Amino acid sequence: MDKKILVVDDEKPISDIIKFNLDQEGFKVDVAFDGEEALKKVYQFQPDLIILDVMLPKLDGFQVCRKVRENFNTPILMVTAKEEEVDKVLGLELGADDYITKPFGMRELIARVKANLRRIDIDKTQNTSSIIKSGNLTIDLDKYEVRRDNVVLELTLREFELLKFLATQENQVFTREQLLKDVWGYEYYGDIRTVDVTVRRLREKIEEDSSNPKYILTKRGVGYYFRRI
Repeated sequence: MDKKILVVDDEKPISDIIKFNLDQEGFKVDVAFDGEEALKKVYQFQPDLIILDVMLPKLDGFQVCRKVRENFNTPILMVTAKEEEVDKVLGLELGADDYITKPFGMRELIARVKANLRRIDIDKTQNTSSIIKSGNLTIDLDKYEVRRDNVVLELTLREFELLKFLATQENQVFTREQLLKDVWGYEYYGDIRTVDVTVRRLREKIEEDSSNPKYILTKRGVGYYFRRI
């Protein structure tokens, strides 16, 4: 396995443990101990995934996440304090793909890392040359590109994957738990707001009026589905 992981945590004992366990799994791992160093290593190391702690010196995890998203779609797994529920939502708002709360077990962390990387590999090996058109929206599955009124939209990788999953199975309603399993690639661990926040961010980008969506709709009490118009 030649995937590269960047671990960003200012607590050296924690980062050492994470690095050791990821090394054992065959990943190439680099470590950064503050936000500024993290940004430098994103450019230098070119990681396939970033494990990013919220509490960092110089630049916090939210600032790092925002700056990474300006130029990269690299999956970001944010690490938040268990009691800080707002951190989880804010991280997803800024473009994080996933989060894990402290304290966490290495088995769960490695499962999250592998699931996020596996989803990328699956998408890269799909050779379907397919374009989905719906109203003023065009989804190019090959190019990972979404246009609204012929203007390219800036979607994160997770947002694109969610849109792709729903759009290729139009009118089929999926529960939040199903979406966590099929799009995020892991079994449900406890907080379905990950899906809700990502849907809201996606609606804000693809819908003309996100409060009155016409593409990604909600089936009350069940989940979400895509409607082609």
